[in-house]
Amino acid sequence: MGGKRAHIILPDELATEIDDLVGKRGRSRFIVGAASAEVRRRLQLKALEKAAGSWKDRNHPELKGGTRRWVSRMRRESEARLDRVRRRG
Repeated sequence: MGGKRAHIILPDELATEIDDLVGKRGRSRFIVGAASAEVRRRLQLKALEKAAGSWKDRNHPELKGGTRRWVSRMRRESEARLDRVRRRG
């Protein structure tokens, strides 16, 4: 695995907690995983902020009565189709 070295300073207590969880030899891998997860989380938040307001009720009239009603109707329709297929078979 290629990569760049980065000199970081961890508070003693945090380093001890990480070492207790993953051992000293697992510290770098743990920090890389934590940093990767945080980067993904922040990118997702940025995407959500950018998309805010893009949902327009007029484009989704099927949801006017609420998502619960819509999901229930879709499930009933699906069950009805399945019943028809079973009766044919």
